[in-house]
Amino acid sequence: MDPCPFVRILVESTLLLLHIFARLNSTTSLPHQLATIPFILNNSSSSSLKSLAACFSLSKSQIDRVIRGSSYNVSIQVYAGPHRSTCGLAYNKLLGKVSVSLDLRGAESRPCVVHNGWIALSRNRSNKNGSSPQLSLTVRTEPDPRFVFHFGGEPECSPQVFQVQGSLKQAVFTCKFGFRNSSDRSLGSGSSLPESKTWRNWLPASSKSDKDQFCKERKGWSITIHNLSGSPVAMASMVTPFVPSPGSDRVTRSNPGAWLILRPGCGTWKPWGRLEAWRESGFTDALGYRFDLFQDDIAATNATTTVVTSTISTKHGGKFTMDTTSSVTTPSISPQSSGDFGSGTSGSRSGSRPGSGSGWDLGLGVSLSRKKSFVMSSTVGGMGKRSKPEVEVGMQHVACTEDAAAFVALGAAMDLSMDACLSFSRKLRKELRQPTQKFVV
Repeated sequence: MDPCPFVRILVESTLLLLHIFARLNSTTSLPHQLATIPFILNNSSSSSLKSLAACFSLSKSQIDRVIRGSSYNVSIQVYAGPHRSTCGLAYNKLLGKVSVSLDLRGAESRPCVVHNGWIALSRNRSNKNGSSPQLSLTVRTEPDPRFVFHFGGEPECSPQVFQVQGSLKQAVFTCKFGFRNSSDRSLGSGSSLPESKTWRNWLPASSKSDKDQFCKERKGWSITIHNLSGSPVAMASMVTPFVPSPGSDRVTRSNPGAWLILRPGCGTWKPWGRLEAWRESGFTDALGYRFDLFQDDIAATNATTTVVTSTISTKHGGKFTMDTTSSVTTPSISPQSSGDFGSGTSGSRSGSRPGSGSGWDLGLGVSLSRKKSFVMSSTVGGMGKRSKPEVEVGMQHVACTEDAAAFVALGAAMDLSMDACLSFSRKLRKELRQPTQKFVV
């Protein structure tokens, strides 16, 4: 199956021209996105700016609705910044609005610059000199095809995973959820791959004090992704237990639980990434997370690159997203990937090697390159709610089945982290409890 068409709308190179009073940054408010805009005064010279202010992604169904509609605009509202910085402008004062009309016909197949240059802010009172603030910006669209995978059930229920394209869906993976005892050093979950010695140090030690043995913890969860022939192609394994911090019933940032995302290689499992999760403290109840990519296949060296650190609402859920459009590096495919996944990514591709100047090889079919792009996203249900994650992966990051499976395993781990971080005063669903689990009162 081919990847699904997506289009990205990017707003960048923003610059505000103010003739009087405004001497500091203003903020532009787009739907659900905020960005800081540099400014110049009067005839001051300005350099070319390439910074990204906002990025929106539209799926095929959204694109079709836009095309069928009468018009579609990107609306930008510009406000004054904090009072201490505005030198006379009231904080949060609306300076003006800009609306850029979009025509998305053909946007799925070719990039297009919709607007590039200065535009006057509307709904503004001119100053004494009769001049109005102006905004310089670039609005452009670019094709961004993605593979879309949908879990047929909750990850802990060992569902099938379907590749989706419009109204068509096709089973491509099966999941196996399982438990691993602290004294069990095998990978379990029915995997036929032998254990890798390179990541054994990440497993919890089997020898514990009596106090530690009876403390409440969630540990040993694993989910293995198999292809349709039954071969394991990726795994997420909980290697650091989720335990409550002393004096609380929560997993906190100071002591997060962690998963290893593993890929098969040379007859064994090799670490690809590490996902940490915890409950944020404060007025806003949220799940905090951090995802790191390993720079080699030895987890014990702890040589990692942090890709994303963020939060998700524990009540409403949200999306776990890796998008390095405005970052320096992003995961991409290395030449060690084998096999083919979808007609959109057939054939081999030349990836970066150490010393090539274009990136750093991770030795697991994934490298870090300087290409900026959307990487992946995965839906996460709210705490205590059952969810069926949907995972989107940028086409350029999938060259084989194992590539896609690693992102699917990561999506499952992120969804299960919401349950792992559930308050320890609440009982887990039966699917997440070991049949022989004993509760100490």
